Formats: sequence, structure tokens, C-alpha cells
Amino acid sequence: MTDIEVYKNNPRTQYLVEQFERLDKEEAEVLAMAKKDPAMHDLSRDEVEKIKIQKKSLITQMEEIVKSQDGQSEGENEFPNEIVLEVRAGAGGEEAALFAQELSLMYRRFAEKNEWQVRVLDESDSHLGGYKEASFEIRGKDVYKKLRFETGVHRVQRVPATEKSGRIHTSTASVAILPIRTKTTITIDPADLDVEFSRSGGAGGQNVNKVETAVRLVHRPTGIDVRSSAERSQQKNREKAMSILTAKLQLFHDEESAKKLATERKEQIGTGDRSEKIRTYNILQDRVTDHRIKKSWHNLEGILGGNIDDIISTLEEESER
Repeated sequence: MTDIEVYKNNPRTQYLVEQFERLDKEEAEVLAMAKKDPAMHDLSRDEVEKIKIQKKSLITQMEEIVKSQDGQSEGENEFPNEIVLEVRAGAGGEEAALFAQELSLMYRRFAEKNEWQVRVLDESDSHLGGYKEASFEIRGKDVYKKLRFETGVHRVQRVPATEKSGRIHTSTASVAILPIRTKTTITIDPADLDVEFSRSGGAGGQNVNKVETAVRLVHRPTGIDVRSSAERSQQKNREKAMSILTAKLQLFHDEESAKKLATERKEQIGTGDRSEKIRTYNILQDRVTDHRIKKSWHNLEGILGGNIDDIISTLEEESER
């Protein structure tokens, strides 16, 4: 007999436990019906056999998920090699959306330089082709260790192409680096979730829009919502959405802890709060300034082209002081 409680307490298998328990209930109902009406015996036997096969498949999936987690070390849990990068347009309308897209491209190019794998999980385009919001899965060695200080509000100062008077505009976009950890203190009660299904959009071929594979989860106690549409099956998208939601709740918890227990070192680099203004990209002066450590770099074209190695290494050095 499988101890289902083990999987119930794992955020990556909770949704599979829900399906298992639903099948358990169906099996009990079919057996009860057969007991009351012997004429239904053969039909109920076939139905029970189908349910048992489905339950066995769910157990196999849960075992594989847990096995893949157990194969990773504690060090990888501290600095996991998988993150979700979220970028959202802030103040500034379409200009902010264009900036959000530029930041996304900057990180994707940096990822390519490091030979990390990048995959689009979800994206919402603006009218001019920028990003209202977008999320990416990035996998690779030291990905979280290198990008962990990028969470916060990024600000750009420039004259937009649509500005006729030459006036400088300031726009913002927020970045969140969500580490996907193998072990977490976060427990999500399925009763606290609203689940929505929709058709996936974007690239992926003709089949993408025919089936409701995209999944949106809303965590009612916090109002946090996540969406995954990259996978081809509803089940895989739900699994991915659950791992992102867990990471978001962990980040929310960590932000609150950092505010309450801020040390000098944390104050120097910042609290990791998504609402904290961390960096300004001044196009006219060809300068990027990180406000947490009060340092600047030039060659904005190269930086937005993914050459952020100096910024990343400087932040790592400051964090170790």
C-alpha cells in the first residue's frame, strides 16, 4: 500500500495526489454500487480495473518526481540550477513594455553565453511588440547563484522613438528571479487554489490552440497567480505552474523575513524585494548604475546585448564581504 501522505506534502506532487484521491473515491462508489446491485457486477469490475490502472500510473509519476528530487544535493538546493525569470512592465505604458522586452533579451543572451537552456513559459505582448509580462524557465550550472541579485525594479531613462519634443521619459520594469528548489518549507493547501484552463497561444504548431492545455493557478490567501502554457499537456502545465507558485510563495516569505531580520550585508545588496528600485539604465549618458552598491558601468549597448558579467561578478563580490 502506497503512503500517499508523502506525496501530499510535496508541492510538486500535490496536484497528482488530488487526482489519486478523486479516483479512490470513484473506486469506492463503484464498489458500493456493485454491492447493492449484483447485476452491475461485471460492469463495475471493468470500471474498477480502469481506475486501478490510472491510480498505478499516478503513483509511477509521483515516484519519478520524488526520485529526480532526491538525486540532487543540498548544495544544489541552496543554489539550484533551475530558475523562473519573470519580467513585468511597470510605470511608463508602452515604453515600459518595450523595456521589459529588452531586459528579457538581455538575460536570454547572457544565458546563451553561459550555455544555459532557456524556454518561454508564458508571455503577454503589448500593442507595440513589448512585453506586458513574460516568464522564462532557465536551466544551467550556477544560474541562480549568478542571477539571484537581479530581483527588483529596473528603471530606464531615455527619449522614446515616439517622443517628438525630445523629452526624456523614465519607465520601469520589475524582474523576479524564482529559484526552483528541490526542498522547500512551503506547503500549499489544494483548497486554497483556484484552477483555470485555457487554450495556449503563440508558437507550437496548429495543435496548440485546439485543446485547453494552458493552466492558471490563483492562490487565494495571497492573491498570487501563475500561468504556464509552454507544455503540450494540461497535466505538465499544471505541474510547472505548481512549482512556480511554490517558488513565488517562497520568495514572498523570504522577502518578509529579510525585511524583519535585515543585516548589514543584506542591506548593502538589498532585501531582494521585488518593489525595491535596484538599477537605472541611462541611455543618453550610456551608463548603468546599481543603486544598492552605488557603482556604474558604461557601454549600454553591450550590456543590453547580454554582457552583464562585470555587473554580476561585482554583486557577488559585494555579497561576500
